[in-house]
Amino acid sequence: MAINGRNLQILANYCAAAADAMAFTLMRTAHSTFVKETEDFSCQIVSRDGMAFASPRSFGAPWYSGIDYGPVLALIDSYQEGDICITNDSYAGNVATHSPDIHIWKPVFHNGAIVCFVVGHIHNTDVGGAVPASLSRSLTDIVQEGIRIPPLKIVRNGELNEEVASIMRLNVRAPEQNWGDFKAQIASVNVGERKIHDIIARFGVEDFLQGIEGILDYAEAQARSIIATIPDGDYFYADFADEDGEGGYPCRVAITLRISGDTLELDYTGSDPQLASSLNMPTGGRERHPLALVGVTYVLSTLDRHLLLNAGTLRPTRAILPPGTVMNCEAPAAVGMRSLTCALSQIATIGVFSQALPDRLPANSPGGNSIMNIRTSDSQNRSVVASLGPVGGGAGGTPRHDGPDGSGGLSAFLKNTPIEINEAEVPIQFHRYGLAADSAGAGRYRGGLATEMAFEITAPNTTVTARNRNRSVFASAGVLGGESGALSHFRTLRNGKAIEHGNTDVIRCQPGDIVEVRGPGAGGYGLPVERDTAAVLQDVRCGFVSCQMARERYGVAIIDDEVDAITTARLRAEMQHEARQHFDHGPARTAFEQQWTPARYALLTTFLAQAPVSWRHFLKQQVFDAVAVEAQPATREAVAADPQPAMLEAQMQAIFQKLQQRYPAMMNRSH
Repeated sequence: MAINGRNLQILANYCAAAADAMAFTLMRTAHSTFVKETEDFSCQIVSRDGMAFASPRSFGAPWYSGIDYGPVLALIDSYQEGDICITNDSYAGNVATHSPDIHIWKPVFHNGAIVCFVVGHIHNTDVGGAVPASLSRSLTDIVQEGIRIPPLKIVRNGELNEEVASIMRLNVRAPEQNWGDFKAQIASVNVGERKIHDIIARFGVEDFLQGIEGILDYAEAQARSIIATIPDGDYFYADFADEDGEGGYPCRVAITLRISGDTLELDYTGSDPQLASSLNMPTGGRERHPLALVGVTYVLSTLDRHLLLNAGTLRPTRAILPPGTVMNCEAPAAVGMRSLTCALSQIATIGVFSQALPDRLPANSPGGNSIMNIRTSDSQNRSVVASLGPVGGGAGGTPRHDGPDGSGGLSAFLKNTPIEINEAEVPIQFHRYGLAADSAGAGRYRGGLATEMAFEITAPNTTVTARNRNRSVFASAGVLGGESGALSHFRTLRNGKAIEHGNTDVIRCQPGDIVEVRGPGAGGYGLPVERDTAAVLQDVRCGFVSCQMARERYGVAIIDDEVDAITTARLRAEMQHEARQHFDHGPARTAFEQQWTPARYALLTTFLAQAPVSWRHFLKQQVFDAVAVEAQPATREAVAADPQPAMLEAQMQAIFQKLQQRYPAMMNRSH
C-alpha cells in the first residue's frame, strides 16, 4: 500500500502501539518500584540512523520522545541478529545522561538487513558509587556516581555476556533487584522486535522504511506550523537552583529564545559554568539534545495537543550549548543531578515562551521534585534499597484553570508509589502523605499544591536520599499578577526536636526518627483579587487554603464557612488591581537580582568563559565572595542601586583583575 495520508497515520498508530507493548512488558516484569510504579523509564523505536519515530503514548518518561541514538549506535563496530547492546556512560554518545540510566538497544533485521532498532532505558535505584542510590549534589566526579558501562554487546547472537553481567551485579547495592530490572528491559526490546516483524508483515518492508521517514517529516511539518503562529522576536529568561553545590551559591540556567518564521533557537549563553558538583548536563553540545529541548516539546504539545512527538518534532529547533558550562559539561564532571538542571531549563523555556504567548502558557512549575530513596535493613538483616517516590508540586496556574495539584507540569511522568506498596517492601511506617495546605501560589487561577511526606524509620543505620532537593530558597514564579509558590522543606524530627536539612540530599537516620519532606508550590496565574470568591471558599472547605491565606492573599473573608460579602468587598478594594511585572519571583530571588542583575551576570559569564574549564566553578565562587564583600552595609546601597553600566563594569573588572593577579596559573593553562 502507498504510505501517505491515512495509511501513514495507520502506520504511526501501529508503531506507537508497538512502543506501548514494550512499555507494558517493562512495567509488568520489572522488580524495582522506581520502574513498575514511578515509571522512570523510556521505550522507543528508532530508525537505522537512530532517530526516534515511536514512543509509548502514556507510559514512562516523555523526555526521550525526540532522542537521537545515532552517536551511540555508531560506537558498535557491527551488528548481528540476536545482539543487544548496553551503556550507561554519560560521555559515550551522550545518550545516557547519568549513571543510573542504563540504555539498551537491539537491531531489528529483515532478510539480513537492519530496518530499525528497538531501544530504551530504565533508571536503576542504585548503581553503586559513593552514596546509596548513587546520586548526590555533593559528588564532584562521575567516577563517584557508580559503575560505568561503555557501549558494548551484553547479548551477542542471543548469548548473554556473563563476564560483563557479573561485573554489573558485583558493583551495586541491590544486585537481584537490578538484574530483575535488566531482564525486564531485555523482555521489552524482544517484544518490540516481534511487533516490528508483525508490522512489516502487514505493510511490507519498503513501505515501512518509507513510512518511518514520512512519520518524522509529518511531525516536523506540524512543529513548523505551530512555531509559525508565535510572534517573531528575541525573548530572555533565567531560572536558578538554590545552590550550585553543597552550601553554595545559586546556579543559573539562562535562555535567549529567537523565533524567526517557523524556526526556533535556544541560546543557553549566560548559564553557569561547569560545576564541581553534580548539576552538570552532559549534552555533548548536540544542538538537538532531547534534555536541552524538553521544554520545547512541552510548549509545542501545549499549543497543539495533536502534535506527533518524535525526533522530527525537534528539527525546526536548535540549541546553542556553550562548552564547559552547566548545560554542556566536559568529562569527568559529575552529572548525577542533571535532572534538576534539566528542570530549570524547562522552566526557563516555558518562561521565554510565556513572554511571547502570555495568554496561552502557564506560570512556573516548581522545579524541585525530590526523589526519595532509602537504604535500610529488614528484620532478617537483609539490605533494602528502594525508591519511595517523588515529593514535588503541581503545575503552574494556567490562563483558563488552576494548576493540577501534587503532579503535572514538569513532574507529570513520575507516578507516585502507593503507601501500601512502600510499607510492604520497606521497613518504615508512614505518618502522612498528601497535599500541603497553603503551598500554592495565589492567582486568578492558583498554582498546584505541593505534596508532603512523613515516615518513621524503624531500623538503625538507615540512609535517606532526597535527590533534586531545591526551592527551599527561591520560589516558583507566578505570572501576570499571580504570586510565587511556597518554599519546600526537608527535616528530621528526633526526640521532639526538628533538624532542618535545607537542600542537603543525603541524611543518616536511626530508629524513631521521623523524616518530613514537603515539595514547593507552583506559581499562580493572574491577579488573586480576580479569583472567583466561590473558588476560594471551595479551596478553604477542601483544606487547600486556610482562612488566613484566603483573607491575606485573595481578599476573601470567610466566617462560619461562608463568604462575608461586605468585608470581602472592602478587602478587595484595598488590593492590587494591576500586574506590576510579568513574573513574581518571590522575595528571595528579587533581593538576589537586585545585586546580581542580568548585566552583572553577563560580565561574570564572559569572564568565566575565558578561563580553563577546571577553574570556572572555583572562580565563580571567588567572584561571588568578592561581590558580597562589596555589598557590606557601608556600600550595599550603592551596589544594589543598579549602578550605571560603566560603573558596574569597572567594579567587576577590578574583581577579575585581582583574581588574575592572585591566581596567575589560571592564565597559563589551556582551556
